[in-house]
Amino acid sequence: MDPAEDWLVESLRLYQDFHAFDLSGATRVLEWIGDKGVFVAGYESLKKNEILHLILPLRLSVKENQGLCPERDFKVCHGGFSDMPVFDLKHVPDTRLLVTTGLPGSYLHVWQVTEDSDVIQAVSTIAVQEKEGSLWPRVAIFSSMAPGVLHGVRLSSLKVMDLESQKTTYTSGVSDSEELSSLQVLDADTFAFCCSSGRLGLVDIRQKWAPSENVSPSPGAAGGRWCAEVGGRGPGPSIASLGSDGQLCLLDPRNLCHPVSSVQCSVSAPSPDPELLRVTWAPGLDSCLAISGFDGTVQVYDATSWDGVGNQVEPVFTHRGHIFLEGSQIDTAPLVTTHTWHPHKPRTLLSAASDASLHVWDWVDLHAAC
Repeated sequence: MDPAEDWLVESLRLYQDFHAFDLSGATRVLEWIGDKGVFVAGYESLKKNEILHLILPLRLSVKENQGLCPERDFKVCHGGFSDMPVFDLKHVPDTRLLVTTGLPGSYLHVWQVTEDSDVIQAVSTIAVQEKEGSLWPRVAIFSSMAPGVLHGVRLSSLKVMDLESQKTTYTSGVSDSEELSSLQVLDADTFAFCCSSGRLGLVDIRQKWAPSENVSPSPGAAGGRWCAEVGGRGPGPSIASLGSDGQLCLLDPRNLCHPVSSVQCSVSAPSPDPELLRVTWAPGLDSCLAISGFDGTVQVYDATSWDGVGNQVEPVFTHRGHIFLEGSQIDTAPLVTTHTWHPHKPRTLLSAASDASLHVWDWVDLHAAC
């Protein structure tokens, strides 16, 4: 059998559940709304891009052993069009509002999922201070009685803006020109930032700018671009920082200067597009995380026993569906553009790729490690 046939046979053992869907265009966005819906959005330039609210297949919403389910596909619930490519999208919790960002980065766009129709409509824009041709604002949402949008291209431009009044409620107030790669709101008063250089920081918006931070990702880090996520369940470090060469650092937020561990993931080559790097913690499994953005796969790792610096680690599971399901060869396979864990199903992930494929898969832990 050829590799694709081998994978199809092996998939019967590897997956508890698997669904594939073809979008009209590739997405870099997988944003949950509840545990049954997800937003996707196109990112092509010089064309209109769809923003869609998809409902997951019914089979994923019922309890086990419910027999045959008539709905085995994604269902489009709402949709709209953006004149710009959408590089990121955030749902404002407890509202019907969305915030999108992309290129050109002069504005953030605010959308509303209409209640009495199937339309996602544009409602306003938020002007961005810097207008740098190749850079776009990173975005996160403070959810409270008055939701706030945290955004910035560089540390110097970081600010929080009240979504309704569009008044600025917090600014970094520094001249630091470090370029941002990701922002994450942690609670009502704190957020985390990661710079492209690997610099990490935790910020309390109740105080003047005085982040708890590291200066570089780890001893011996070889440059490249970095992304990070705060999360993790159970004891141990709760910050994961991923470099474009496959280096992965785990850090304790109480001491960002000294990684708890720094390992080399099993990637064959550096990421061909570091903008698509992604590392995520499993919300329902202890010390389990996933990475993508290096090739056509999503790798799942168990970090329970990691310690020290420089060790090579192997994934406990690798999703290769984006390579083999369409009959691609390894060297012509699409690149995974993003992935996300299901909020409540411990081993279920969604992943999207540059060929506009969208997969939802529940993996079997053959190692019984996570």
